Amino acid sequence: MARLQAGAIRLNRQWSMLEETVGAALATLRRTLTGRSVQVRVPQNLPLLELDAVLMQRLFANLLENAAKYTPPGTPIFIGASEEGEFVRVFIDDEGPGAPSCLFDKFTRGEKESALPGIGLGLAICRGIVEAHGRSAWRIA
Repeated sequence: MARLQAGAIRLNRQWSMLEETVGAALATLRRTLTGRSVQVRVPQNLPLLELDAVLMQRLFANLLENAAKYTPPGTPIFIGASEEGEFVRVFIDDEGPGAPSCLFDKFTRGEKESALPGIGLGLAICRGIVEAHGRSAWRIA
């Protein structure tokens, strides 16, 4: 997190298929997502994306882990993408309560006292990865 904030991370940008990056994140979370239906909907004609695949895999893993942690057991998680002008919009949707944008701040958790493990850095790391890629737009609903 400190390296992301200090700008000390050099991105290894390469042209990548979104499906491969998402698939790698899903593979690392196989046990965490057991009993969950994860539906991936990525258009076949989606262009290659210039990104750091390792960091983006971490971003997807963090978001998916949060979705699994804070949504009712057995509910589905959706991952999708669409081309919007010169950008590709990627989303992860679930049936959880939603998240205020402050959850992307360091050491912020949805529930101050919780039996669920975590210290409140996962989503902050996601924000740092997105910002390292030159983006800042988040839409949380």
